[in-house]
Amino acid sequence: MRKEDCFYLGKIAKKFSYKGEVLAYLDTDEPGLYENMESVFVELNNHLVPFFILESRLHKNDFLRIRFEDMDSEEAADRILGCELYLPLTALPALEGNKFYFHEIIGFTAEDKRLGNVGIITGVNDNSAQPLFEIKKGETEILIPMIDDFIIKVDRENKTILLDTPEGLIDLYLS
Repeated sequence: MRKEDCFYLGKIAKKFSYKGEVLAYLDTDEPGLYENMESVFVELNNHLVPFFILESRLHKNDFLRIRFEDMDSEEAADRILGCELYLPLTALPALEGNKFYFHEIIGFTAEDKRLGNVGIITGVNDNSAQPLFEIKKGETEILIPMIDDFIIKVDRENKTILLDTPEGLIDLYLS
């Protein structure tokens, strides 16, 4: 499995028992969706390796207590401490309406209610307090905050996102 075909789920945070159980921090708003997984990919030495789950349950809201197949000691658990967990993109629940996954909108056309075609969404910058659409128009990169009030419609069929940005925001990049 290639990393590009997967999404980051979380990481192995700490050991839980002397029997090899671990606690995984899940980077999701709905950890309960991942409580009954059969397997997960663990990144070891830059390779995604499938690990099969014998048992898992939620632990203190954000953590998942996991007992992996063939892992029955603290030493075995030590080998995966700090490793990242991934699942195939196909395992993501489908979103509807104006909700979307960041990877899903790459390649969509961004259109503004007043200005028309703004450009192509090439990525999402989520390194700041407010995620930003990264939009390419010719050689110019335009950054637009991902604010619910700016997003009028996500049209998956036509691969467009209709925005209503404040006057002057996009003009800053185009002048």
